[in-house]
Amino acid sequence: MTTTSRPPASCLGTLLDQALRGELGPDPSTRLISVAFTTSQAARHDGRQGGYRNEVLSLRLERAVGSCAVEPGALPAGAVEDCAGADVAELLAHPLLPVRVAALDAYLTDVTPHTPDHGAQPVTVPAGSSLERSRARATAVADLLDVSPGGTVLVVGVVNSLLYELRSRGLTVIPCDLKGGTTDWGEPIGTDALKGIGHCDAVLASGMTLGNGTFDPLRRSAWKRRKPLVMFAQTGSAVLPRFLGAGVTAVCAEPYPFFWLDGGPGTIHRYRAGDGGPDAVPRSRPYDGGTS
Repeated sequence: MTTTSRPPASCLGTLLDQALRGELGPDPSTRLISVAFTTSQAARHDGRQGGYRNEVLSLRLERAVGSCAVEPGALPAGAVEDCAGADVAELLAHPLLPVRVAALDAYLTDVTPHTPDHGAQPVTVPAGSSLERSRARATAVADLLDVSPGGTVLVVGVVNSLLYELRSRGLTVIPCDLKGGTTDWGEPIGTDALKGIGHCDAVLASGMTLGNGTFDPLRRSAWKRRKPLVMFAQTGSAVLPRFLGAGVTAVCAEPYPFFWLDGGPGTIHRYRAGDGGPDAVPRSRPYDGGTS
């Protein structure tokens, strides 16, 4: 199992700087992105009240693919073309945060792939319909939470299958998403996650927080209040394990291709603080007041 002495990252900006300086692996200016693409999805499951849209920017570096979800239509014209053929260093300093996150994810996936040697615990998402596979993933994610029935979980980035799974375990859910709206139960979805941290026993958050700039404030607030923070990550699946022990308790990492792209079996990877993640981080550390 990997046992380096490097401490966990203090914030996303620091991690990007470390990658740019070549402190996390090979000189990023020598690594080229061969393919850049977006995946656009619309879903409406049978029996569910509403549907949703996803759009993901993905960058191919050798055998690795790094991804960052974006709001549908948010990427400016030419952004994908600009990424193809660019070196990783250029993209780590790109003006668009989602491009920086996708580039960092590709680089770290290449440097520290999701294997047991790097602390990953593989979990199979069995073949099935999109809804069946969504529910299977929700079970794998929820298993990372250490909250007893009757407890309350702040969910940042509303995914209906996760809400159903948490409720089935006797947990109360505080839903939060920048899009707002209502849940399938008619409950209002809050838009300010930081307000909910003081009213929960644990936080379950989407990797999309990396791409919209809300991850570091959320992580710092959860860490300061001693609230466990579990991340489920299609965005930044190789980035978020770097924060284990620095406010992140566990990560369910799901690199491309995602469960919703086909009906066959697939693998997701779970990490827990103290279980020998990418940098063999400690199980917990005191809040250090770090800033982004």
